[in-house]
Amino acid sequence: MEGNRGIILDVREPGEWALGVLEGSVLMSIGEVVDRVGEIPRDRPILCVCRSGSRSDQVARYLEAQGFEGVANLRGGLKALGMQS
Repeated sequence: MEGNRGIILDVREPGEWALGVLEGSVLMSIGEVVDRVGEIPRDRPILCVCRSGSRSDQVARYLEAQGFEGVANLRGGLKALGMQS
C-alpha cells in the first residue's frame, strides 16, 4: 500500500471482525461514528465498508454532510468481495 494515503473505515461491530477484515482497516462501529468523528482525518480519502454496504453507505453520507471530501462506500460490502455471507 505504499503511496496510498486512503483510510478504510470498517463500521461493523467488533464481533464481526472475526469473520474477515480488509488489511489496514480501522474499526469504528456505526454507533461510534458521531462521537468519534474527530478521530477521522479530513485530508485523506475514506472508503467506508461493512457487511453488505448499507451501514457504510449511511456513514459515508454522514461524513459528506459533515464536510468530508473523498468519501466512498464499498457497494455490496464485504459480501461482494466474498469475505462474508
